[in-house]
Amino acid sequence: MDPVGELRLLLASGTSLVTVETPEESRLLTLARAAAGSTPIWMWSAATGLRRDGREPVYGTAVPDQMLDNVEALSGPFVVVLCDPAPVLADPTGVRRLKELGQRTTPGQSLLLVGSHLTVPTELDGVAHAWRLPLPDTAELLALVERVEARMVQRGTVSKLDDASRVELARALRGLTLLDAEREVMALAAADGVLEPADVVVARDDKAELLNQDGILEVVADEGRRLADLGGLELFKEWMGARLRRPLGTAPEPVRGVLLTGVPGCGKSAVAHAVAEEWAVPLVLLDPGRVYRKYVGESETRFEAALTTVEAMAPAVLWIDEIEKGFATGGEDGGVTDRVLGTFLRWLQDRTAPVFVVATANDVTRLPPELTRKGRFDELFFVDLPDAAARAAILAGELRRRGADGTVGPLDGLVAASEGFSGAEIAASVAAATYRGPLTAATITEELARSVPLATSRPAEIATLRAWARDHARAA
Repeated sequence: MDPVGELRLLLASGTSLVTVETPEESRLLTLARAAAGSTPIWMWSAATGLRRDGREPVYGTAVPDQMLDNVEALSGPFVVVLCDPAPVLADPTGVRRLKELGQRTTPGQSLLLVGSHLTVPTELDGVAHAWRLPLPDTAELLALVERVEARMVQRGTVSKLDDASRVELARALRGLTLLDAEREVMALAAADGVLEPADVVVARDDKAELLNQDGILEVVADEGRRLADLGGLELFKEWMGARLRRPLGTAPEPVRGVLLTGVPGCGKSAVAHAVAEEWAVPLVLLDPGRVYRKYVGESETRFEAALTTVEAMAPAVLWIDEIEKGFATGGEDGGVTDRVLGTFLRWLQDRTAPVFVVATANDVTRLPPELTRKGRFDELFFVDLPDAAARAAILAGELRRRGADGTVGPLDGLVAASEGFSGAEIAASVAAATYRGPLTAATITEELARSVPLATSRPAEIATLRAWARDHARAA
């Protein structure tokens, strides 16, 4: 259901007091007008007072008490939108009066409390209903693009956009608020006086920079790496290949995601890049360690906002790297981790947006069992150290990337010398050998000999991971 339909249903169901935490006040007012239909809309702020939509403010109603007097005197159906209601919520008497208004049974009378950050007193628990305004979808953003385009053309901007590029631009803006999207399109037009298809790439880059400011989400640049370019992981490739046959979000049975655990440096992170590349969708990295803040409720709010943003960008691949850093058990933080975990588990289970989750963990034993059970992810794979065939593929790929695949000769010796090495350790040895002149089997072998792989330095840890995986995960 679209936001207008959701809000209309909420108002029609007799909900008298609704809270909406959003920075998009103007957009919320537009949706409220559409949802209310013929029902009169009233708006209040501490700056202008109470006024009926399209009319002058009622004298003296900038003061909360006077505003509430007038609202209590209204008869018949109405929707009153209180913009930035902090002055009302900070006053115990004002809170009590809101509660009594919310407990009215008169049909068609509703109050909407709207603000970027709402601190709703506990006295309103069970009376106030929290409603989340979703970020704009492609249709809403497309309408915005067309509006801004027409306005900028009137000001002298040249538009070279066609219908297809307008849709692509709208899709590139998904994940932004309507106001941020409007600013972006205007900035694209103002930069060189032209709106053109090439601006789609600029919009994606600008969106990535904007979303990255908070630190929780990062839109990751394409690497051009596909599953076939990854050495080893043959069982995972077969499993994933069956799910890549359809565009993300179009399969009869929705794909949900995969949890990859195993030895560090064995390609778990590369899988996220490759899967996003195969589906040709954005790759969004979520850093769970950056979710947490010191104030009560702030961590949960930040995490929910991040998940909402990812859903708005769908179809997309959500990559959660080293997930144990955010959801490890055994911490003493007053229950914050448990609440954030609960939010994540509900989202994993209930989300409907086509978001495929690739979660990676170096130490899966630190994760709570409710996160690793069936149903949260489609499958749990264990990524072990590469075998001989996988090492040969990794070496061939590293040499090919450097244009040396035809100069090193047979790889048998390098494959043997790299036994016990992870893919990352092999890549590092090849990279180090480039500083010694042209790549040869001898220089790479020497760099491998100088390295101490994890299999040698941390054998007990690897053995523990393998023992856990035997009973809990599929081999990749």
